[in-house]
Amino acid sequence: MEIPLARYQSRRLDEIRDSSSNPKVFNFPRKFSLRGRRWKNPFGRISCSSVVQGLKPKPKLKPEPIRIEVEESKDQVFDDTQIRKSGVRICSQIEKLVLCNRFREAFELFEILEIRCSFKVGVSTYDALVEACIRLKSIRCVKRVYGFMMSNGFEPEKYMMNRILLMHVKCGMIIDARRLFDEMPERNLFSYNSIISGFVNFGNYVEAFDLFKMMWEELSDCETHTFAVMLRASAGLGSVYVGKQLHVCALKLGVVDNTFVSCGLIDMYSKCGDIEDARCAFEIMPEKTTVAWNNIIAGYALHGYSEEALCLLYEMRDSGVAMDQFTLSIMIRISTRLAKLELTKQAHASLIRSGFESEIVANTALVDFYSKWGRVDTARYVFDKLPRKNIISWNALMGGYANHGRGTDAVRLFEKMIAAKVAPNHVTFLAVLSACAYSGLSEQGWEIFLSMSEVHGIKPRAMHYACMIELLGRDGLLDEAIAFIRRAPLKTTVNMWAALLNACRMQGNLELGRVVAEKLYGMGPEKLGNYVVLYNMYNSMGKTAEAAGVLETLESKGLSMLPACTWVEVGDQTHSFLSGDRFDSYNETVKREIYQKVDELMEEIYEYGYLAEEKNLLPDVDEKEEERVGRYHSEKLAIAYGLVNTPEWNPLQITQNHRICKDCHKVVEFISLITGREMVVRDASRFHHFKEGKCSCGGYW
Repeated sequence: MEIPLARYQSRRLDEIRDSSSNPKVFNFPRKFSLRGRRWKNPFGRISCSSVVQGLKPKPKLKPEPIRIEVEESKDQVFDDTQIRKSGVRICSQIEKLVLCNRFREAFELFEILEIRCSFKVGVSTYDALVEACIRLKSIRCVKRVYGFMMSNGFEPEKYMMNRILLMHVKCGMIIDARRLFDEMPERNLFSYNSIISGFVNFGNYVEAFDLFKMMWEELSDCETHTFAVMLRASAGLGSVYVGKQLHVCALKLGVVDNTFVSCGLIDMYSKCGDIEDARCAFEIMPEKTTVAWNNIIAGYALHGYSEEALCLLYEMRDSGVAMDQFTLSIMIRISTRLAKLELTKQAHASLIRSGFESEIVANTALVDFYSKWGRVDTARYVFDKLPRKNIISWNALMGGYANHGRGTDAVRLFEKMIAAKVAPNHVTFLAVLSACAYSGLSEQGWEIFLSMSEVHGIKPRAMHYACMIELLGRDGLLDEAIAFIRRAPLKTTVNMWAALLNACRMQGNLELGRVVAEKLYGMGPEKLGNYVVLYNMYNSMGKTAEAAGVLETLESKGLSMLPACTWVEVGDQTHSFLSGDRFDSYNETVKREIYQKVDELMEEIYEYGYLAEEKNLLPDVDEKEEERVGRYHSEKLAIAYGLVNTPEWNPLQITQNHRICKDCHKVVEFISLITGREMVVRDASRFHHFKEGKCSCGGYW
């Protein structure tokens, strides 16, 4: 029934209110007059109907947990039907939990099945439990599940047998896996692939090849995955002959164009040292993937062809193939060898842009690079940003602190690593002991050295003993160093005697230095550095006949002393300099500018109190060359060129193929003082970080 609205247009508000008690009247006035009772505040009686009626907001829906529908009571006795229904419910819940990746909760339910062995479990439940074991990689869970299967009389078919075999392989139970494999009544390609992959992953390559031959005889078939795995085994053995046989088999079966096989061939040839065949396998690929590019670039870098690897890296970039975190990691390693700071900065920026700033492999390579090339603070920044750190990350930063003479920082980092419950290895102790030796931290060094075997159970090696010998030599305890070498429970090495020889050089003990140099010469006659050290030792003592004999021995061996060479990076280019005037790659204008800059620097440092060294004891360069080109050593030329061609705020990065001499070391200290420039010099001994007239080595190198 329609109610005319005109009926309410002439009624007062109080009349409308009184009529509201009558449920038959529809009180919805469109217009009303306020001529009757007037309210002081007409909105004062407005209220929320939800509050009046006592209503509450609708609660938010929460995810309902998976309920374990097991009716259990202490006094309740189940009949067979109830037990069967309860077992079915538990099995169903286990499968659901595994499907939701809640593996540990699934094993909590599995305990009920273990207690009540009367439950009948289906194949799907066993399959779910096997998947949970594989994902958890728990040997204990594998033993529980497999034991339950055997006690319940479960007889698996081929599919479940392969799954059980894979479970043992993935969880590292390779011996049990081989026993199961031998007991299998029927085997297929999946069975062979599982067990072969397991042996390859465990490094048992010979056993993997025996299984491969057995598979070939039994099935006369092979998959591309199998070839890829066996190529890894060939690379592990380092046998290019076996790898070529696999290559021939792949050609006959027509699977050589498969991406996995092609990448395996590149990797195998690279690791076996046949880089040319690796390049051929790469070039014939119909489609070159990111993995293929990574393998060939890593192969060239592995064998020292850093320049060629860098060219391939540029080709990869120009081809439009996407670079992943492994590509950037390889780029950083190449930059570390070539001292390409700008290239590393590009790789670092690419890591951030690509979202790999938390990726551990590439960022650890960054820490290693910045630590090795004078950017230790930047290395620490990258290290601190890593959400997860492995032992390689800790060692890289600790080694950086050691190389730059920041022994206190290295010891603090070592203590922080121990507090974080990261187990150190022999590389860790080499880094921290080197830091103590370079910085003269005797007390901390001996404490850490003794803790190796007593606390951490690591037997010290020859390189650790060499650090302690250098620490004794730095303190001037040469007799104690000799006694320490004689008491060492291992065969003395070249590094141990070289550390003592360096101590003799720095302490000025010429007589003991001659004895140690001859001992070192007898241990490693084919090492050029030993000849150079011995030659300079004889010259320093005035024994010209003995020095001439060293030169004759060098000539008879077909060896010659290398000229002192220094490199400096300007922009993205590396410039090399030889001592004297032998740098023909520069025009006369550039040469004149470099010599003029050296002369200006020498005049300035003379005003600051510089006095030239009259004699340099045991520098690793030819003494005649030093006398002929005394004023223009290669270090001075490189620094002069860098100062002229780089902005004032840019630190100089210098690399040498020889140990810096005392005179040049003093010169660089003065130059860093008068110019205000930071300079990082990496010589044949260690890093020298010059800043404000001081060097990180503390005058001992």
